[in-house]
Amino acid sequence: MYLEDDLLPISALQHLLFCERQCALIHIEQVWVENIFTAQGRVMHECVHSEAAESRRDTRVEFGMPVRSLRLGLIGKTDVVEFHLMPDKSWRPFPVEYKRGKKKPDNRDNVQLCAQALCLEETLGASIPSGAIFYGKERRRTDVAFDAALREETERTARRLRDLIQSGQTPKAVYKPECDSCSLINYCLPKTMQNAKPVRQYFDEMIQRL
Repeated sequence: MYLEDDLLPISALQHLLFCERQCALIHIEQVWVENIFTAQGRVMHECVHSEAAESRRDTRVEFGMPVRSLRLGLIGKTDVVEFHLMPDKSWRPFPVEYKRGKKKPDNRDNVQLCAQALCLEETLGASIPSGAIFYGKERRRTDVAFDAALREETERTARRLRDLIQSGQTPKAVYKPECDSCSLINYCLPKTMQNAKPVRQYFDEMIQRL
């Protein structure tokens, strides 16, 4: 179990799965630069979080719920949590995350949503089998099942995140096509830095020449 001061942001899981170097720049070096994509995403989340709670006969909707898991060491805020009335009269949480773009080819968005579900399960003592992600570019929701494989991947990613941040070291740059849309590209300089020599190697070579 982790203490309150040790909790890491859920959003960092998505950063880690996209790029370990980006994650380290943001969460170790405290670097953040906004571009059109991050600005659109921020505005979308702000709009969602500003909505007032809704209630219908069989569904209640909460916006911007703070969540945490002392077991996983994570903290964050959901976009939307729908509470669905079940046949036994209990209310089952159904988290919904809003994304600006479209469905990713990897699991990073699903892991982020699953982390929210795990936090909700710990806080509410409820079982949450699924949730959904709304993609703004596609204008539709994609259901996500929180099966055993996704839960394990989410917990494994949380451990990787903590190891990275505790190391205090930013991984070496490796250029890939996705870098072109990253808001940190002009700070990261992946095409230049991926060929840069480590400082230790540079000094070792200089000493050998003496």
